[in-house]
Amino acid sequence: MSVLFDEPGPKAVRRIRVATVLGTLAVVALAVLAVRQFAANGQLDAARWQPYATWPMWRYLLNGLWSTFLAAVVSAVLAMAFGLLLALGRLSPRAWVRGPSAAYVEVVRTIPALLLVYVVLFALPRYGLDLPLFWKLVVPLTVSNAAAYAEIFRAGINSVERGQMEAGLAIGLTRLRAMLLVVLPQAARRVLPSLVSQSVGLLKDTSLGFVVSYGELLYSGKVLAAYNGLLIQTYLVVALIYLVVNMSLSKLARVLEARQSVTLRRRTGGA
Repeated sequence: MSVLFDEPGPKAVRRIRVATVLGTLAVVALAVLAVRQFAANGQLDAARWQPYATWPMWRYLLNGLWSTFLAAVVSAVLAMAFGLLLALGRLSPRAWVRGPSAAYVEVVRTIPALLLVYVVLFALPRYGLDLPLFWKLVVPLTVSNAAAYAEIFRAGINSVERGQMEAGLAIGLTRLRAMLLVVLPQAARRVLPSLVSQSVGLLKDTSLGFVVSYGELLYSGKVLAAYNGLLIQTYLVVALIYLVVNMSLSKLARVLEARQSVTLRRRTGGA
């Protein structure tokens, strides 16, 4: 069971299944139409795909994928740390801490990450703050995703039974130490699938490196397509790489959530 939303009822499940089937049929129809158009225009000819059977092409794209992972991992680590501080701030009994933390989360969640990229790219240099290329991508992703991670952590902390905090206080821990040593470890385990899911979204957001000319996967695909003239083939290969990576991470999130559900049922004596 997720700590972020209630389980859907029977009617909602039926509607989700119908929407899934219709969506799948629509995607399949579009894919068939696209393949027919590509074939009619010679885009599926073997000669156009042969370059992608060579190692230099894949080495270049894998270097771009590595840059994507590097930006995603650094952004995720910083955003999680900042998000945890924001979550603790929102749960603070002190209004002067709780208010700014809540304001940050509510405001930043409404701002597109692309707009933050433009702020770092164009606005900050006017005030003498011209960040290195890597940080022009990482900083806006961190600022944007910290708000989402904050809500995930806050939901996880709120899902831990109140008695856990009270038990920590009863044995002489301060409120902060009880939160760090007792509540947070339990909350982190409960929201781990949600953290992975949010990180998948962050990984996709690294494609905004295209805007700042950071050499992530999408930008590498742009450069490669300009070099070899194989626009459709290059972007289809890039899309396939994104698909494999994101589906693998999404599968990991589902596995973690399933294991978490089994563990929860065992602890509560369920079937």
